[in-house]
Amino acid sequence: MISRTSAKKKAKELIKHIRPERPDYNYLRELFRYIRQELGIKRTTKTKRLPYVPTEEEIKKYYEAVWQSKKTTHMILIKTLVYTEIRVSEIIHVKIDDVDLNACQICIERGKGGKNRKVPFPPGFRETLAMHCNRAREDGATYLFESSWKKQYSDRGIRAILMEYTKQAGIPRSISPHKLRHFLFTWLKKQGIDDALIQPYSGHDSRKSLEIYSRISLVNAQEEYEKVMGKFPI
Repeated sequence: MISRTSAKKKAKELIKHIRPERPDYNYLRELFRYIRQELGIKRTTKTKRLPYVPTEEEIKKYYEAVWQSKKTTHMILIKTLVYTEIRVSEIIHVKIDDVDLNACQICIERGKGGKNRKVPFPPGFRETLAMHCNRAREDGATYLFESSWKKQYSDRGIRAILMEYTKQAGIPRSISPHKLRHFLFTWLKKQGIDDALIQPYSGHDSRKSLEIYSRISLVNAQEEYEKVMGKFPI
Protein backbone atom coordinates (compact mmCIF):
# COMPACT_ATOMS: atom_id res chain seq x y z
CA MET A 1 0.00 0.00 0.00
CA ILE A 2 1.37 3.43 -0.99
CA SER A 3 1.96 5.84 1.92
CA ARG A 4 0.92 9.34 0.88
CA THR A 5 0.65 12.74 2.50
CA SER A 6 -3.02 13.67 2.74
CA ALA A 7 -4.30 15.75 -0.17
CA LYS A 8 -5.36 18.53 2.20
CA LYS A 9 -1.89 18.77 3.78
CA LYS A 10 -0.14 18.69 0.41
CA ALA A 11 -2.48 21.41 -0.89
CA LYS A 12 -1.44 23.67 2.02
CA GLU A 13 2.21 23.10 1.11
CA LEU A 14 1.57 23.99 -2.53
CA ILE A 15 -0.42 27.09 -1.60
CA LYS A 16 2.68 28.61 0.00
CA HIS A 17 4.40 28.51 -3.42
CA ILE A 18 1.37 29.47 -5.50
CA ARG A 19 -0.13 32.30 -3.42
CA PRO A 20 2.37 34.97 -4.60
CA GLU A 21 1.13 34.38 -8.16
CA ARG A 22 -2.36 35.52 -7.09
CA PRO A 23 -3.90 32.63 -9.07
CA ASP A 24 -7.39 32.58 -10.48
CA TYR A 25 -9.41 29.54 -11.68
CA ASN A 26 -7.93 29.50 -15.20
CA TYR A 27 -4.36 29.77 -13.88
CA LEU A 28 -4.91 26.82 -11.53
CA ARG A 29 -6.51 24.76 -14.28
CA GLU A 30 -3.50 25.31 -16.54
CA LEU A 31 -1.07 24.70 -13.68
CA PHE A 32 -2.56 21.31 -12.86
CA ARG A 33 -2.76 20.41 -16.55
CA TYR A 34 1.01 20.83 -16.77
CA ILE A 35 1.50 18.93 -13.51
CA ARG A 36 -0.48 16.01 -14.94
CA GLN A 37 1.62 16.12 -18.11
CA GLU A 38 4.91 16.14 -16.18
CA LEU A 39 3.76 13.20 -14.04
CA GLY A 40 2.40 11.32 -17.05
CA ILE A 41 -1.09 11.14 -15.58
CA LYS A 42 -3.87 10.67 -18.11
CA ARG A 43 -7.48 11.65 -17.57
CA THR A 44 -9.58 8.69 -16.55
CA THR A 45 -12.84 8.18 -18.42
CA LYS A 46 -15.89 6.80 -16.72
CA THR A 47 -17.63 3.90 -18.38
CA LYS A 48 -21.05 5.08 -19.42
CA ARG A 49 -23.66 2.87 -17.82
CA LEU A 50 -26.24 1.54 -20.24
CA PRO A 51 -29.85 2.47 -19.44
CA TYR A 52 -32.13 -0.21 -18.07
CA VAL A 53 -34.37 -1.56 -20.82
CA PRO A 54 -37.36 -3.76 -19.89
CA THR A 55 -37.42 -7.24 -21.41
CA GLU A 56 -40.21 -8.44 -23.70
CA GLU A 57 -41.47 -10.65 -20.87
CA GLU A 58 -41.61 -7.67 -18.51
CA ILE A 59 -43.49 -5.60 -21.10
CA LYS A 60 -46.01 -8.42 -21.61
CA LYS A 61 -46.42 -8.83 -17.84
CA TYR A 62 -46.75 -5.06 -17.44
CA TYR A 63 -49.41 -4.73 -20.13
CA GLU A 64 -51.30 -7.69 -18.68
CA ALA A 65 -51.65 -5.67 -15.45
CA VAL A 66 -52.88 -2.69 -17.48
CA TRP A 67 -55.40 -4.87 -19.36
CA GLN A 68 -56.66 -6.46 -16.14
CA SER A 69 -57.49 -2.98 -14.82
CA LYS A 70 -60.15 -2.59 -17.58
CA LYS A 71 -59.34 1.14 -17.68
CA THR A 72 -59.59 1.78 -21.41
CA THR A 73 -58.02 5.24 -21.35
CA HIS A 74 -54.96 3.91 -19.49
CA MET A 75 -54.60 1.08 -21.99
CA ILE A 76 -54.71 3.50 -24.92
CA LEU A 77 -52.36 5.97 -23.19
CA ILE A 78 -49.73 3.31 -22.52
CA LYS A 79 -50.04 1.81 -26.00
CA THR A 80 -49.62 5.28 -27.50
CA LEU A 81 -46.45 5.81 -25.46
CA VAL A 82 -44.98 2.43 -26.30
CA TYR A 83 -45.92 2.45 -30.01
CA THR A 84 -44.71 5.96 -30.83
CA GLU A 85 -41.57 6.59 -28.72
CA ILE A 86 -43.20 9.88 -27.79
CA ARG A 87 -41.88 11.60 -24.65
CA VAL A 88 -44.19 12.12 -21.68
CA SER A 89 -43.48 15.87 -21.89
CA GLU A 90 -44.83 15.75 -25.47
CA ILE A 91 -47.85 13.45 -25.12
CA ILE A 92 -49.51 15.74 -22.55
CA HIS A 93 -49.69 18.47 -25.21
CA VAL A 94 -51.05 16.31 -28.06
CA LYS A 95 -54.50 17.46 -29.16
CA ILE A 96 -57.14 15.27 -30.76
CA ASP A 97 -56.70 17.21 -34.01
CA ASP A 98 -52.99 16.27 -34.02
CA VAL A 99 -53.93 12.64 -34.74
CA ASP A 100 -53.96 11.77 -38.44
CA LEU A 101 -55.88 8.49 -38.58
CA ASN A 102 -55.54 8.17 -42.35
CA ALA A 103 -51.75 8.39 -42.31
CA CYS A 104 -51.40 6.58 -38.94
CA GLN A 105 -49.37 9.49 -37.58
CA ILE A 106 -49.43 11.88 -34.65
CA CYS A 107 -48.09 15.41 -35.06
CA ILE A 108 -45.84 16.58 -32.23
CA GLU A 109 -45.73 20.36 -32.12
CA ARG A 110 -42.82 22.06 -30.39
CA GLY A 111 -41.31 18.83 -29.08
CA LYS A 112 -37.89 18.64 -27.45
CA GLY A 113 -35.73 21.45 -28.82
CA GLY A 114 -38.85 23.30 -30.02
CA LYS A 115 -39.09 21.19 -33.18
CA ASN A 116 -42.19 19.78 -34.87
CA ARG A 117 -42.24 16.20 -36.10
CA LYS A 118 -44.61 13.35 -36.90
CA VAL A 119 -44.53 9.93 -35.27
CA PRO A 120 -46.16 6.77 -36.66
CA PHE A 121 -48.40 4.29 -34.90
CA PRO A 122 -49.28 0.77 -36.18
CA PRO A 123 -52.28 0.45 -38.54
CA GLY A 124 -53.66 -2.17 -36.14
CA PHE A 125 -53.97 0.53 -33.47
CA ARG A 126 -55.92 2.93 -35.72
CA GLU A 127 -59.44 1.68 -34.91
CA THR A 128 -58.84 1.74 -31.15
CA LEU A 129 -57.34 5.21 -31.30
CA ALA A 130 -60.17 6.44 -33.58
CA MET A 131 -62.77 5.28 -31.06
CA HIS A 132 -60.88 7.05 -28.27
CA CYS A 133 -60.69 10.29 -30.32
CA ASN A 134 -64.40 10.19 -31.15
CA ARG A 135 -65.34 9.54 -27.53
CA ALA A 136 -63.05 12.36 -26.35
CA ARG A 137 -64.57 14.79 -28.88
CA GLU A 138 -68.09 13.88 -27.75
CA ASP A 139 -67.03 14.67 -24.19
CA GLY A 140 -65.83 18.10 -25.30
CA ALA A 141 -62.13 17.32 -24.88
CA THR A 142 -59.38 19.23 -26.67
CA TYR A 143 -56.39 17.14 -25.73
CA LEU A 144 -55.94 13.48 -26.60
CA PHE A 145 -55.72 12.57 -22.92
CA GLU A 146 -57.75 14.51 -20.39
CA SER A 147 -58.96 13.79 -16.87
CA SER A 148 -62.61 13.54 -15.91
CA TRP A 149 -62.30 17.21 -14.88
CA LYS A 150 -61.57 18.10 -18.53
CA LYS A 151 -57.96 18.97 -17.81
CA GLN A 152 -55.06 17.60 -19.83
CA TYR A 153 -53.04 14.89 -18.14
CA SER A 154 -49.91 16.12 -16.38
CA ASP A 155 -46.39 14.74 -16.63
CA ARG A 156 -46.55 13.77 -12.97
CA GLY A 157 -49.98 12.16 -13.36
CA ILE A 158 -48.85 9.91 -16.22
CA ARG A 159 -45.76 8.83 -14.28
CA ALA A 160 -47.96 7.95 -11.31
CA ILE A 161 -50.24 5.84 -13.55
CA LEU A 162 -47.27 3.91 -14.95
CA MET A 163 -45.78 3.41 -11.49
CA GLU A 164 -49.05 1.93 -10.22
CA TYR A 165 -49.08 -0.70 -12.96
CA THR A 166 -45.42 -1.49 -12.30
CA LYS A 167 -46.40 -2.38 -8.73
CA GLN A 168 -49.44 -4.38 -9.86
CA ALA A 169 -47.29 -6.35 -12.30
CA GLY A 170 -44.76 -7.13 -9.56
CA ILE A 171 -41.87 -5.74 -11.60
CA PRO A 172 -38.99 -4.68 -9.30
CA ARG A 173 -37.74 -1.82 -11.48
CA SER A 174 -40.16 0.94 -12.40
CA ILE A 175 -41.51 1.12 -15.94
CA SER A 176 -41.30 4.83 -16.66
CA PRO A 177 -42.33 6.59 -19.90
CA HIS A 178 -38.67 6.88 -20.86
CA LYS A 179 -38.10 3.16 -20.32
CA LEU A 180 -40.99 2.41 -22.67
CA ARG A 181 -39.22 4.67 -25.16
CA HIS A 182 -35.96 2.76 -24.63
CA PHE A 183 -37.81 -0.51 -25.12
CA LEU A 184 -39.29 0.41 -28.50
CA PHE A 185 -36.00 1.85 -29.76
CA THR A 186 -34.10 -1.29 -28.67
CA TRP A 187 -36.80 -3.59 -30.06
CA LEU A 188 -36.77 -1.87 -33.47
CA LYS A 189 -32.96 -2.18 -33.55
CA LYS A 190 -33.27 -5.92 -32.86
CA GLN A 191 -35.60 -6.18 -35.86
CA GLY A 192 -32.83 -4.75 -38.04
CA ILE A 193 -34.23 -1.21 -38.42
CA ASP A 194 -31.39 1.22 -39.11
CA ASP A 195 -30.79 4.27 -36.88
CA ALA A 196 -31.18 6.49 -39.93
CA LEU A 197 -34.77 5.28 -40.36
CA ILE A 198 -35.63 5.60 -36.67
CA GLN A 199 -34.18 9.10 -36.24
CA PRO A 200 -36.77 11.09 -38.27
CA TYR A 201 -39.52 10.33 -35.75
CA SER A 202 -37.47 9.69 -32.60
CA GLY A 203 -36.85 13.39 -31.95
CA HIS A 204 -33.08 12.83 -31.58
CA ASP A 205 -30.46 15.02 -33.26
CA SER A 206 -27.17 13.63 -34.48
CA ARG A 207 -24.53 16.00 -35.82
CA LYS A 208 -22.48 13.09 -37.08
CA SER A 209 -25.36 11.67 -39.12
CA LEU A 210 -27.17 14.90 -39.87
CA GLU A 211 -26.41 14.79 -43.60
CA ILE A 212 -27.77 11.30 -44.16
CA TYR A 213 -30.76 11.91 -41.89
CA SER A 214 -31.76 14.99 -43.85
CA ARG A 215 -32.10 12.85 -47.00
CA ILE A 216 -34.38 10.22 -45.44
CA SER A 217 -38.11 10.89 -45.32
CA LEU A 218 -40.66 9.80 -42.76
CA VAL A 219 -42.35 7.73 -45.48
CA ASN A 220 -39.31 5.44 -45.71
CA ALA A 221 -39.16 5.17 -41.93
CA GLN A 222 -42.85 4.38 -41.59
CA GLU A 223 -42.73 1.63 -44.23
CA GLU A 224 -40.02 -0.20 -42.27
CA TYR A 225 -41.77 0.52 -38.97
CA GLU A 226 -45.08 -0.98 -40.15
CA LYS A 227 -43.34 -4.11 -41.49
CA VAL A 228 -42.04 -5.07 -38.04
CA MET A 229 -44.76 -3.72 -35.73
CA GLY A 230 -47.00 -6.67 -36.57
CA LYS A 231 -44.62 -8.73 -34.41
CA PHE A 232 -44.70 -6.32 -31.45
CA PRO A 233 -45.29 -8.11 -28.11
CA ILE A 234 -48.43 -6.15 -27.11
